[in-house]
Amino acid sequence: MTYTPNVATAARARASELPRIGRRKLLYYFGPAFVASIAYIDPGNFATNFEGGTRFGYQLLWVLLWSNAMAILIQYLSAKLGIATGHTLPENCRIHFSRGMTIFLWAAAEISALATDLAEFLGAALGFYLLLGPQLLASGMTRTHVLLLAAVASAICVFLILALQQWGFRQLELVIMLFVAVIGGCYGAEMVFIHPHWGSIAYHTVVPMLDSKSLYLAVAMLGATVMPHVVYLHSGLVQPRVRAERAQRDEPVFLTRTRLLRMEMFDVILAMNGAWLVNSAMIIVAAAAFAGRGMASMSIEAAHATLGPLVGPASATLFAVALLCSGLSSSTVGTMAGQMILEGFLQVRFSIFLRRLLTLLPALIVIGIGLDPLRILLLSQAALSFTLPFALIPLLILTQRAKVMERLVNGRVIQSLGWLATTVILTLNGVLLWQSLGSH
Repeated sequence: MTYTPNVATAARARASELPRIGRRKLLYYFGPAFVASIAYIDPGNFATNFEGGTRFGYQLLWVLLWSNAMAILIQYLSAKLGIATGHTLPENCRIHFSRGMTIFLWAAAEISALATDLAEFLGAALGFYLLLGPQLLASGMTRTHVLLLAAVASAICVFLILALQQWGFRQLELVIMLFVAVIGGCYGAEMVFIHPHWGSIAYHTVVPMLDSKSLYLAVAMLGATVMPHVVYLHSGLVQPRVRAERAQRDEPVFLTRTRLLRMEMFDVILAMNGAWLVNSAMIIVAAAAFAGRGMASMSIEAAHATLGPLVGPASATLFAVALLCSGLSSSTVGTMAGQMILEGFLQVRFSIFLRRLLTLLPALIVIGIGLDPLRILLLSQAALSFTLPFALIPLLILTQRAKVMERLVNGRVIQSLGWLATTVILTLNGVLLWQSLGSH
């Protein structure tokens, strides 16, 4: 059977055939977008938002607003592709693109996955270091040894979280959702300790301000928010529900797909907006605690040490707990994405635990030679922004093909918004590259 683009209108009309879903059943559908959302509040976000808040105050809050709007659209399209085809984005690329293009896209995806793993694992190690480091340093251990010990502790925790998949994917989803709640709670409490200027917050959230000094951070924040690896991941996170719905329900496939897509839309909107609020709180806390007092940019360690005297010991502890939870959960999600990328593009079966073990090496090298974790985090996020189009363009190409999506093919408005978001990202990256080359 041949499908044409206007079939999307007919698909929406038939969605009215779906039965109502009770509240308890609705909660069952929440999960995939929350797992994906952890990548939007990972240690890379801590680094970029913290740097943006301390250096520019509230001025870059608008970047988060527009990045979040892009994230909602992109995550919805990724889930839509997975639901419509029953395959992940990497699998669809392998099925529908040439071998050479598949290898090229895989290489770009691996770069983004490695940059992500580096940032997230460093964040988890820093979280442990901030919580336990002072006591260990007082006992005579060096900073490098404490960070390496923190890295080992982080690795053990991530392996334990990944092991939850042995008892079912829903258990892993619930644990990640708990981490999201803890991070949000920590920053919600931080807002109580500081006294931000709400008028300035509202103004800078709506009114864009950008110059040559803030461009690098704006692009890094964009890369930290609209992350390439979860563009691939979300199309796979919906697969357990796709398989379960097909097995449990005796109804037309289209109705099953439409129900899942409708529920995933609610999941995406709730999860992404929650991540946006947490990201905004990160900038607000940094701006109110440091920029508002005339302090220059500093390391994450220095910020943690300064928060206590400035705002109170509880604030410093909440900061460290949030960073630790962010690092552990996002490192878990990043490992899942890396495995999905490898298996989907190349059809290579690979143990997720071995994948995590191999991706520890870059972070251990960075810690061992004493590089500044904050600078490495910022660099990794800028790299993510450059690899992002290699995930977005294939996603848009596939979701606009009626032969791939059938009745769930993109309409003109969604497709136009998707290309607009991609164009904005490519333009910002081009300006940043021009600026960087021009400064040398």
